[in-house]
Amino acid sequence: MVYSFDGTIDGLLTAVFEAFALHEQPEELLAEGDQMPLFCDRLYQVPTDEEKARRVWKGLEKRLSKEAIRMLYVSWLSETPELNNALFHYICKVFRQPEGATSIERNFADPDVLAVTDIARKVLHEQLRMKQFVRFQKAKDGTYLAVISPDHNVLPLIIDHFHDRFNDQHWLIYDAKRHYGYYYDGTGIPSRITFADESSVTFNLTDGRLNDDVLSSDDHLLQELWRTYFKAICIKERMNPRKQLQDMPRRYWKYLTEKQ
Repeated sequence: MVYSFDGTIDGLLTAVFEAFALHEQPEELLAEGDQMPLFCDRLYQVPTDEEKARRVWKGLEKRLSKEAIRMLYVSWLSETPELNNALFHYICKVFRQPEGATSIERNFADPDVLAVTDIARKVLHEQLRMKQFVRFQKAKDGTYLAVISPDHNVLPLIIDHFHDRFNDQHWLIYDAKRHYGYYYDGTGIPSRITFADESSVTFNLTDGRLNDDVLSSDDHLLQELWRTYFKAICIKERMNPRKQLQDMPRRYWKYLTEKQ
């Protein structure tokens, strides 16, 4: 038996609800477009229902610690196809536990709990790197821009960090890989934005650089000073390329001022 869902978190939570309502335990949960297994007795297309999803999430909040709930949310941001089955079975196991039993959230001998936790840790690791490697450029109108394209969808996890640090400035952090960003106008909270036509934006999505006609002259000078400083502090005799790649993976270089 195979369940298929629309690839959203609400769809996955609805699949959990349906499994219990129908007294079934599907062998696999597939997102739309995933390859079907060779042998399948029955395929059930789960209709996403926000109310059912909300009820499942509320149930999880009653049965799991806040840290475990956060790890479930963080793991979903990985956008890893292999997560679907592990997360589905993990959540089902939570609801199958008898009342008063010890929560399975720290039972790392369970393959589903271990898989979800490991994926969440990878997302949190990249979240930390994003906080370190985001580079802002200042436009002539005073807005600061940073472009990123992380492996995982970590932008929602880092916005509070930049809101706390730069709450007196206007800025935009844009995820070029997922085509959305967060804009902060100096008041309230950052707003999620998208562009109807990315070809009209005033920055390069490939390397994140602002067009010369909108880049602040002060920022152009600061970028040159930063590159000069970066080269000046580099001691050739102590160069360790392998260590540098461990701390600063090459996939981040295209957005780093000092590497341009």
